[in-house]
Amino acid sequence: MTRTLRTADGALRLDDVSVRLGDREALRGVTLEVEAGEFVVVTGPNGAGKSTLLEVAAGVRSPTRGWRSVTGPIAFVPQRAAVPPGLPLTARDVVTVGTWRRLGAFRRRDRRARAAVAAAMERTAVSALQRLPFATLSGGQQQRVLLAQGVAGEAGVLLVDEPTTALDAASVRRIRAVLREEADRGAVILCVTHDSTLIADADREVALRNGVRLSARR
Repeated sequence: MTRTLRTADGALRLDDVSVRLGDREALRGVTLEVEAGEFVVVTGPNGAGKSTLLEVAAGVRSPTRGWRSVTGPIAFVPQRAAVPPGLPLTARDVVTVGTWRRLGAFRRRDRRARAAVAAAMERTAVSALQRLPFATLSGGQQQRVLLAQGVAGEAGVLLVDEPTTALDAASVRRIRAVLREEADRGAVILCVTHDSTLIADADREVALRNGVRLSARR
């Protein structure tokens, strides 16, 4: 079956961004611009500020200094989703939320929405999980469901934190393909990773250490 991916036109810019967490400066003077269709990985040791950078890009954490500019709808895929255990949402429900912006909440049962959800879950290899409560899924499964949510909603900016951790080789290949396809569609992809295969796939690598941007590789 041939998939037709709608084009996106996202853009992301961080300018001189600093973030202080308590008495520690998690980011210091970071400037980063990612254009539509660009797949950028953020690398560095634990504690370098990578996840904080994604949180600022997603708008869930405000910078202490500097500013952020984003064009297009955002999908944020953290390492661990904060979901109340009693929340009665299945994996499919979570993915369906991604279509509300594009099709409207009152059309969530629309044929187009159902098709978009099914395709996104197939692409991210979570179709078998669709009826399971989201809160009971493993961290890796929740990540893939959240990635499917962003894919179903045709996000213009896709922010992903360590998407291949603890996945088997087949799942890693699937995630790599999805991220590349989304970039080819015109989405901004900003991905924190230690995975050498994802780093090799990327258009550009941005290295952080102690909250400071060290280098970039194309």
